Amino acid sequence: MSMKWADSLIRISKHEVETLQKRVGEITERRVAGERRLQSMHDEAEREAERARADPEACWYHATYMKGWRVQREQLIQHIAVILVEEAGARDALSKAFEELKKFEHVAEVARLADVKELAKRESAALDEMGLRKASGR
Repeated sequence: MSMKWADSLIRISKHEVETLQKRVGEITERRVAGERRLQSMHDEAEREAERARADPEACWYHATYMKGWRVQREQLIQHIAVILVEEAGARDALSKAFEELKKFEHVAEVARLADVKELAKRESAALDEMGLRKASGR
């Protein structure tokens, strides 16, 4: 028996899994980039605070700088939060697609084993028939 239907389902499922893996990777890269940017902002704010402590003129501008910095930080934190939700959804979709792939692979293997069993049964019946013919022909 042909297993083309199973091969097609498995191929389609593998493609879906690969596509979702790529999507999860891209989303993760965006999240990591956002987290790096957030860390960079914190490092920059620390340098600005040191500069403000060392330079009285820079101290005048530090409060305004920090006000803008906090707004940018909050926007970035919210952006990262949105990406985290998107990443969780993509991971869930990937997990479901992987489960579907495993189900198709299992069904295909069960069908393959049933075909093997059926073929062995036919071969055994053919051998039995040949044995009976040979025995009755004596």
